[in-house]
Amino acid sequence: MIVAKNLDDVCHAMISSDEVVATAGGTKTSLSAKANLSVAELSGVLQYEPSEYTFTALAGTPLAEIREMLAKNGQFLPFDPPLINSGATLGGTVAAGLSGSGRFRFGGVRDFLLGVQMVAANGRVVFGGGKVVKNAAGFDIPKLMVGSLGKFGVMTELTFKVFPQPGIYRTLKIEHDTFNQAVTNMNRLAGQPLDLTCLDLIPENNAIVIRLGGIADSVRNRIDRVRVLAKTYDERCRPEELTQDQENAYWSDVNDFNWLRSESRLVKIAISPTQLSDVEAVLAEFGDSVQRRYCVGGNLVWLGWPASIPAVKLAGVCSQLERTALQITGNWGDRAANVVRSEFENRLIAAFCE
Repeated sequence: MIVAKNLDDVCHAMISSDEVVATAGGTKTSLSAKANLSVAELSGVLQYEPSEYTFTALAGTPLAEIREMLAKNGQFLPFDPPLINSGATLGGTVAAGLSGSGRFRFGGVRDFLLGVQMVAANGRVVFGGGKVVKNAAGFDIPKLMVGSLGKFGVMTELTFKVFPQPGIYRTLKIEHDTFNQAVTNMNRLAGQPLDLTCLDLIPENNAIVIRLGGIADSVRNRIDRVRVLAKTYDERCRPEELTQDQENAYWSDVNDFNWLRSESRLVKIAISPTQLSDVEAVLAEFGDSVQRRYCVGGNLVWLGWPASIPAVKLAGVCSQLERTALQITGNWGDRAANVVRSEFENRLIAAFCE
C-alpha cells in the first residue's frame, strides 16, 4: 500500500503504477478491496468561509471533522452523507456517489460539490469547477467525479457549499396494514407542499418515516398537516411522533446502517418510486433474508444482501429491474453488478488517460 502524504506522492503513484485504486477511511470495503493507494493522510480543511457558505478540504478529511466544524457556525451538509460515524471521508463519499435520506429535500452530493482537484492516470493535476457558488467556467468536472469510483483519477481536494442548520427536527413514523398502502400514502405525501426533509419506507412494518426541519412553529404545523393528510389517505394508518431522543437515535442508525445484519453486504440500487412493488416482487423468493430500506421518497433502495446468497443472484435481480447495483461492503471482488459501459463513458476515460 502506497501512503500518500502530499500531492506529489499521488502524482508519482499514478505514473509508476499500472493500476491505482485509492482508499482513505476504508468504510466501503467492497470498493476498496483492491486498494493500493491510501490518501488518508491527505486530510484537513484548507479554507472555510462561513459567510460564503463554502469550504475546501483535502479528500481524506473525515466527514465527522467537517460536521463538527460546520456545526460551530450553525451550518451542515444537507445531502446527509452516510457512514459519518464510521469514518467516511469526503473523497470516498464523492467517488461512491453516496447521499443519505436528506437528499429528498435538498438534493444529493452532486448538488453541493463546487470544485475538485484530482490527479489523472498520467500524473497530471486537473482542476474543475471553482470555490464559489456561482461558477460556470469550463467542463463540469466535479459532477463527473460523483459516483465515478476513481475511474477518471484520484481526487485530492474538494470544495463544497453548505446550508444553515435547521432550528429543530421532528420525525413522524406512520405504520400501515399493507406495503402497498404504505407506498400509496408515501407517494401522495411526497406530492404535497410540506417541505419534508426525509421520506423513507421500512417494509418490515409497512411504515413510512418522515423527518421535518425548520423553525419550531413551522415544523409543528407541518407535523399536524401530515397527520391529517395521512389519515385522509388511509384512515387505518397509525401515525406516531418520535421523541427527541428517539429521533436522534433513529437517524443516527440510518446514517450508519445499524439495521444491517453483521453478515450482510450493503448494496445500493437507484430505482423509481413506481418500482417499489416490483422490487418487493423480485425479492420475494429470498423471504426475509434480504433486508431493504427504501429512501429518498422511493428513489433509492438499500439492500442487506446475505453472504449465503451468491452475487449472481443479485445480478439477476438487477437484470429483472433493469437497474445497476453498487456493492458498498463485502468481498465479492467486482465493484458493481450488471454494469454496461456506454460509448460516451469510454470516450471520457480515453480523454482523461491520454
